[in-house]
Amino acid sequence: MFGMQEFSSPLGLLSAMITPAILISACGALIFSTSTRLARIVDRVRTLSHELEELFMGHVTDFTEERRIEYERQLAVHARRGRLIQRSLTSFYVSLGLLTAATVSISIVALVHRAMWLPSALGVAGTLALFYGSMLLLAETRLALVSVTSEMQFVLRLRDLYREHSENNNSR
Repeated sequence: MFGMQEFSSPLGLLSAMITPAILISACGALIFSTSTRLARIVDRVRTLSHELEELFMGHVTDFTEERRIEYERQLAVHARRGRLIQRSLTSFYVSLGLLTAATVSISIVALVHRAMWLPSALGVAGTLALFYGSMLLLAETRLALVSVTSEMQFVLRLRDLYREHSENNNSR
């Protein structure tokens, strides 16, 4: 990744430090967007918890068993999503730290001319952590889509149950 010739001039040193800086910027963007995703999961879990509480308190009386089952299913999916998001955030923070260390080590290696392998090792490790976090986000995105699709199916099922209930009441 980096050789002694890159560190021999100030311009070469600066150029060598740009690559980790770009990846550090990517980490920052991913940390921000992933934190937002986590916040949305937390908001949805709070809403589901409130709806489940309303159900148990008897404030909702229609199709309570169907609702309970669906709310509990959704809470389980959001718990899985939350774990994936937490692991991806951890990976992005590790990547950020490794890439920052790579940038710092470039400067140190240029000064002491020792451990020339260190910036490359830190840069590769940081890039791998970034890749791992991205793969976790991919899995979370797929799970989110499955969850939304299932939730839409549940809403349509409720619609059908209300129609059946209404038709049965009108035929009496």
